[in-house]
Amino acid sequence: MKKTILPLLLILVIQPCFSQDHSESDGDLILPYQKIPDYPMDYNPGNILSRLVDGLGYRYYWASEGLTAKDLEYKPSEDARNTRETLEHIYSLSSAILNATENEPNVRPEGEADFTLATLREMTLNNLELASNAYANKSAEEISQMKVIFKSGEKVFEFPFWNMINGQISDAIYHTGQIVSFRRASGNPVNPKVNVFLGETAN
Repeated sequence: MKKTILPLLLILVIQPCFSQDHSESDGDLILPYQKIPDYPMDYNPGNILSRLVDGLGYRYYWASEGLTAKDLEYKPSEDARNTRETLEHIYSLSSAILNATENEPNVRPEGEADFTLATLREMTLNNLELASNAYANKSAEEISQMKVIFKSGEKVFEFPFWNMINGQISDAIYHTGQIVSFRRASGNPVNPKVNVFLGETAN
């Protein structure tokens, strides 16, 4: 009898944990970076990079949360990207941030992908979370082996990881700030309870 009860108790305890990790009460997927993860205790190079990406992820989560069709169409001038196009650009940057962790080349996709806003957010945030986890605890030597690689046809262009920091990571933060500005201009500002310093959003 005891042998039967113990596995049942383990199932009852473990099952809710998996449910809470992957879905909300209404069945929707929980996206990363609703709040910033706990910070690591060690200030090693990989953890600093990881934390930088986490800060981007938290900002992006709330910048892109609750956008309307009107917000997505907004652009400050005729020559500028609209909000939707800016989100697509941030997604491509997030892919490059992740690709660098495995020295995968960045290849421009053929044609335009027609993702829903929900899918675009999910893919971008998942890329950032995977990249943050991959950077965590990496040594300076390990980071120096990461490359920023572009492939165009038969041509391959390779750059040191320094270019990722001042390139795609900084660029993604910059464009996330644009989303915040654009949605304010289109009448739908970011939740005022977002606190980027603490990485938490008050209820």
